[in-house]
Amino acid sequence: MKKLLFCFGTRPEWLKIKSLIDIMPQEKYSILFTGQHADLIKNIDVDHKIEIRQRKNRLDSIISSCLSQFPEGDFSGVVVQGDTASAYACALAAYNRGIKIFYLEAGLRSHDLNNPYPEEAYRQMISRISDVNFCPTELSKQNLLAEKAFGNNHIVGNTVLDNLLQFKKDEEYGNIVLVTMHRRENHSTMKDWFKQINNIAASHKDLQFYIPLHPNPNVYRHKGLLTNLNVVEPLSHSRFMQLLIKSRFIITDSGGIQEEGSFFNKKIIVCRKTTERPEGIGTGHLCLCESPSSLSDLVNVVNNDYQINSPCPYGDGKSSEKIYQILRDKYGI
Repeated sequence: MKKLLFCFGTRPEWLKIKSLIDIMPQEKYSILFTGQHADLIKNIDVDHKIEIRQRKNRLDSIISSCLSQFPEGDFSGVVVQGDTASAYACALAAYNRGIKIFYLEAGLRSHDLNNPYPEEAYRQMISRISDVNFCPTELSKQNLLAEKAFGNNHIVGNTVLDNLLQFKKDEEYGNIVLVTMHRRENHSTMKDWFKQINNIAASHKDLQFYIPLHPNPNVYRHKGLLTNLNVVEPLSHSRFMQLLIKSRFIITDSGGIQEEGSFFNKKIIVCRKTTERPEGIGTGHLCLCESPSSLSDLVNVVNNDYQINSPCPYGDGKSSEKIYQILRDKYGI
């Protein structure tokens, strides 16, 4: 029997394919680990591994390693998720071999190649060669139609929410403010962001600010500026969710947390110039903060009106069921 090949290399990618893998018969798929977050596979059985061979440029290293070490096999399709260099490389390897490409989380667009960089470019390039696009929202589908992307499009929601149903009953508004900052485009101003966040924490003694500090050296070297926050090491997904569901609001430059926070009716200050998930702006879940100098005023606004009760625009937590039914009924997987 031909198998689907699922490709992942980062924790967010694993979270977004795991719920689909969990409901598929094991004989229908194989798993390729592309090597970015090596600690991930301590408890995950994979069939194929990429060893990232270091070159001067990290993105070059990932892409060249995935292309040169892509497993040979008679696969029924290759599943890639999101916007990493490895997702693009595995999609390209599949295209070069004439293998059908199934693209999870297709159609997200900021329409700015520098924000987020380099993810926006990888998304656009993957969708040019994918055969089947699983789109989270109607807007993401419309983005693909506007670009005249080749593949068949299906609106299914975002699979990351499927992992969150178990936490839904425990959501509440506490006095926690969850902070995450790591994006490449913020590295040059990370010092300014951290100074602002530290000052805000000092002036809001009634709130507890938590930041799981990203290990990237461009982030970690500014740790000493965060004297008024609870600085913790990166957390497991379940522990991270425990903080998120008890938070009053969220400050982040992450993409996935925009979806996860919205699912739990949290308002999210997005520290970026743009977002590829603008649906949350329309529902009131997201507000953009384009510069550190704007953050304090936004925190005051959100803290004074933090409750929201609006349907999550990114899905209902049942995306994997929809995807598997489509794979089975329409594509014979």
